[in-house]
Amino acid sequence: MTTERKLSESKVYHASDDAEVYRRNASFVFSSEYVSPVLSLLDPRPGDRILDLGCGTGELTIQIAKIVCQVDPLTKRRGYVVGVDRSEDMIEKARALYIEEASRKYFSERAIQFKVLDGHLLCQEADLEGRFDKVFSNAALHWMKTSPEKVILGVHKVLRPQGRFSAEMGGMMNLVALRSILHLILREKGVDPVECDPWYFPSDTEYRGLLEKVGFEVESCELAPRLTGLGERGLRGFMETFCGPMLNKVSSSVGGEEEVVKRCEEALQIDLFDRGEERWKIMYMRLRFSCFKKAEGE
Repeated sequence: MTTERKLSESKVYHASDDAEVYRRNASFVFSSEYVSPVLSLLDPRPGDRILDLGCGTGELTIQIAKIVCQVDPLTKRRGYVVGVDRSEDMIEKARALYIEEASRKYFSERAIQFKVLDGHLLCQEADLEGRFDKVFSNAALHWMKTSPEKVILGVHKVLRPQGRFSAEMGGMMNLVALRSILHLILREKGVDPVECDPWYFPSDTEYRGLLEKVGFEVESCELAPRLTGLGERGLRGFMETFCGPMLNKVSSSVGGEEEVVKRCEEALQIDLFDRGEERWKIMYMRLRFSCFKKAEGE
């Protein structure tokens, strides 16, 4: 179920787990402008069997399925996609979107399966072992903070030999201004920000090391800065969508979450508000990589 705490009828702070809020404030996450680089690394083809790890509301899962569910002319195999996410609400909305798209005859039967699953638990899914040609993930791995190595081990397990893992996540210096001011304010209020910070933003060298340790051959792994325009609710909408784990720790203090949001807006407006476009923007640092599972004996 969605983890949330209602402050009033209009204020709820989340951790990227509420589908309606996510679509309203963060549709840029699955926009073609921003996902084309990682989709190019994935290179989905007819006949591919792909796992979408952290699929969210399913927009990219469906986009990939439209390609892979076609028949490979050489193998005569029809591909499919399995989308997994830890949020029940996300998966519910993804299934509804799939049903809507399937009704328009865009898909063959069983082109997509959606499943509620935490990425840390991939290793425990015996029915997924060695099943996929490729694993894809966009803007999700940085939420899998408890044990990144365990997540990578799970990906390695579900891939066939020579299978590809292509993904994009937040990397070192992602959200650096917002994250820094949040840590400062929480410390002022007697809250340890490290304990409630929900994100894992590694450097390229750190994550490359984890991939190689598990047994992947890394073809590319690099940090890429990206100035990202926010939705109509600006920085406030972004914080309502993603910063719940930190904001909800100050609910008992004077002013609570609302005070923290206002202080962040005031402190960051000088750097993050584009006065020419009258729009909030935020500096993302994306960690983008592609690797493959070595065959036995390599």
